[in-house]
Amino acid sequence: MQVAKMDIDEIVKNLKKDNDLSAVKRTEFVEFMEQVADPYLVLICCILSLRTNDKTTYPAAMRMLKLAKTPQEMMKIDAKTLSETIYPVGFYRNKAYQIINLSKEIVEKFDSKVPDSIEELIKLKGVGRKTANLVLTKGFNKPAICVDVHVHRISNRLGYVDTKNPNETEFALRKKLPKKYWIDFNTLLVTHGQNICKPQKPLCEKCSIKFFCKKNIK
Repeated sequence: MQVAKMDIDEIVKNLKKDNDLSAVKRTEFVEFMEQVADPYLVLICCILSLRTNDKTTYPAAMRMLKLAKTPQEMMKIDAKTLSETIYPVGFYRNKAYQIINLSKEIVEKFDSKVPDSIEELIKLKGVGRKTANLVLTKGFNKPAICVDVHVHRISNRLGYVDTKNPNETEFALRKKLPKKYWIDFNTLLVTHGQNICKPQKPLCEKCSIKFFCKKNIK
């Protein structure tokens, strides 16, 4: 198959069309994160999702939010209670302590308000760039590039970037990806990665952007 010249505008257009026409299905967790719009809830739910699939994360997040929805409420929750509530997400005990301690830090150091800059967010214990960028895009509607395994994998498969890890991918995309696409890019590629461009055995025959993909070079 001949690969077309890279056209990020057309790629994003096709991926958005897939979403609009329900050609792909978003998980309940992705749908929830698209709607939540509260920086604190985005933060703690993102922490919950790390190294855990969406099918497990979503019900755990719903159970957690029945206990508390603000940092003031969460800092009062017993760690054992929270860990039992979010089980069986990965590292559930560590995450329970992290979420409670983060909540205390936000209350005591930031007047109960989640910071709205990546520089301040990554100062919070246990918060990496992926989580910080997601908080900026989903919680504050600020342009940022959240790179998870799907964004890293698909960006490289396409040949849009040539990077070795998600951190390198974020900075490569910051230089190359038009800023107007930063907020939506994560959701579009996560949805595409979960449905079509899977880690193993990607469904290339069903892919709406296959003509731009270097993987299709024969």
